[in-house]
Amino acid sequence: VVDTGREMGALAPSGETKEEVALAACEAIAWLSVARGDQIGLVAGDSRRVRFMPARSGNGHAETIMRRISEDITLLSPRSDVPRLLRRALTTTRRRSLIVIISDQTQPTPTKEADDIIKSLSVRHQVIQVSVADMNPADIDQDITVIDVNEGPLPDFLRRDEQLAREASMVVEQRRAAVARMLDMRGVIQVSVGSSEEVPRALLKALQRSGSRR
Repeated sequence: VVDTGREMGALAPSGETKEEVALAACEAIAWLSVARGDQIGLVAGDSRRVRFMPARSGNGHAETIMRRISEDITLLSPRSDVPRLLRRALTTTRRRSLIVIISDQTQPTPTKEADDIIKSLSVRHQVIQVSVADMNPADIDQDITVIDVNEGPLPDFLRRDEQLAREASMVVEQRRAAVARMLDMRGVIQVSVGSSEEVPRALLKALQRSGSRR
């Protein structure tokens, strides 16, 4: 389940786009599936569109999935809506499976609707979420213009005012914590990555934890 909303076009702490980190995670999962002879399917999209590809095996199918994901993540995409994708995954995945959600640390939006969907999904399947971290605007050189993917250029005074920066950071952290609590309550295994380099170790950790719960 891959979030292709425009938020995934923002920067990760490594300086890569979150899209690049997400694609690294997708590629690792696809490679593992092909190597094990497992089937792999795709639910991807944003607030306006959902792409569904039924589970199949084979290298060609995995490569097609990777191409479709790469095509769909752009800064011109609509906003993210991970609960919408999870609802589709819930209705299309009948056999017990390993569901890997790839998004950022603020998704799925922590609402009762999202919680209900995640609860139903985790009862039927093993669920892992790989969350790609956001770069902190405060870590970017003051001489560089920062453009929020949803709100546009950030005013200089917002970046230079330390109190406003702390308050903004606190709001984001509260949202991340709410998401983490919701996922944890439903038994979703969570790992966070800030770069493509961190992906293999994070996935290995998640898969080991997943195996220990079966």
